[in-house]
Amino acid sequence: MKHRALGAVLFGVGVLLLALAAGLVFVVTPALAKLPYDLDSSTSVAEASNAKFLQINDGSIKINDGNLRSTVLVTQLPKETANLTGDLDGKAVVWRVGQTVERVDNKQLVSAYGAELALDRVSGAALEWDGQWLDDTGEQDKGIKYAGQIYKFPFHTEKKDYQIFDRDLRGVRDAKFAGTENIKGIETYRFEQVITDEPLNLDSRRLTPLLATFAPGATDGKVVYSNKRTVWVDPVTGSFIKVREVQKKVLTPNVGASTTLLDADFAYNEATITASADRAKDSRDSLRLLSVYVPVGLAVLGLALLVGGVLLSRGAAAAAAGEARHRADAPTRVEEPVGGADPATDEQVEADRQGGPLSDEIPPASTNWRTDEESTVPVQRSAVDDEAEKR
Repeated sequence: MKHRALGAVLFGVGVLLLALAAGLVFVVTPALAKLPYDLDSSTSVAEASNAKFLQINDGSIKINDGNLRSTVLVTQLPKETANLTGDLDGKAVVWRVGQTVERVDNKQLVSAYGAELALDRVSGAALEWDGQWLDDTGEQDKGIKYAGQIYKFPFHTEKKDYQIFDRDLRGVRDAKFAGTENIKGIETYRFEQVITDEPLNLDSRRLTPLLATFAPGATDGKVVYSNKRTVWVDPVTGSFIKVREVQKKVLTPNVGASTTLLDADFAYNEATITASADRAKDSRDSLRLLSVYVPVGLAVLGLALLVGGVLLSRGAAAAAAGEARHRADAPTRVEEPVGGADPATDEQVEADRQGGPLSDEIPPASTNWRTDEESTVPVQRSAVDDEAEKR
């Protein structure tokens, strides 16, 4: 009975562990594979050596040469996220992003922009939100339409093409999967986006000063933009491990020679690559622990306990059945009547004691026997008696 109860307990615990393993795989892991609501701020730094760039400082417009440093700060906005409604509620988070580009030698600001946008917590893609804006001209553009991947790829990124949003073009362009590459111990997926000589939509307030400075005789013109953007992504978390952008902007007037406004090769510096890889490793280790190692361990232990419980219960049942069969096959035991022996048996024993016909006493072989007339019981006679009778 005890073994059967123990088997039932083991079976129940095994089922519970299997249910817990399934819960980790189908409930907990999907919840972890989302952008959290309490994401810490992060900073990435890209550097460009020997760059050519446009610099406007105190009304002076010049083309300079030197080293540039781009710093991007990403901060999550909990209040704005909590105020999301409709389809965005629970599905998106709001980020504020700021970028500055400065000269390395004298720390002078070359360019800057700020933005707020909503990102899908799973795919990392931008979602349409009425509070989004972009400021790269000195005033907020609230008509901006963010889309595609911007600062992150999806959790469990696939080996396929994605679309990356380009801030200068105000739109998305294809980023093709170009292979894998090991960076800091992580097998990353490499994506390449190639933009070639596409005109930028600049208003007259930005274009007119450029034409006046670099093409005084021109009445019109355009700025064409090229960029080869390469992104190395951790496929588990979708985080950027490394980013490189080879950018070029050229002013092309309707009269006169073209002027290169930007020619720079920006790439994450070593510190940023290391920090990005470390964050990705921590995140993917947590995901792997709760989605693979712990569920597998619980499932194996649960199956072992379940099988052990079944075997133990069956063994106890078989033992009980065998004992029942043994009892059924055993001979019936006759119990003596309560109150003493059988009276008939007592009379028989007394008769034997008195020498009755059922006596089992056997006389010696030399004994002579005679029969009295008044008794049927043989009487033993001596030799003296025989001699007297003859006389």
